[in-house]
Amino acid sequence: AGTEASSPAWPALLAHLLGIVTGPIGALIIWLVSKDDASKGFVVDQSKEALNFQITVFIAIVISWILAFVLIGLLLMPLVGIANLVLCIIAGIKANNGESYRYPFALRLIK
Repeated sequence: AGTEASSPAWPALLAHLLGIVTGPIGALIIWLVSKDDASKGFVVDQSKEALNFQITVFIAIVISWILAFVLIGLLLMPLVGIANLVLCIIAGIKANNGESYRYPFALRLIK
């Protein structure tokens, strides 16, 4: 149940995979460069989705870091990191196939 990509899928793939290394910065740059180009609707949608997810991951890491003082954060940080890695790879594969991907638990802060 994905949307067909009318523009090349590689920028959408890149938006998802850059999150593993750059956090929200990579997706933010791709979204800002693409958001005013009507022909890049798929890239805009997927870079916005990746950006929202990376903001969610950043918030989760900050909360985990704070909770590290009561030790539970030490368990949460690796789980957040693994979830980020796995979900970004799944999203990248879907985007490369021209399918829209929605992260299962992302705050939709950027509309």
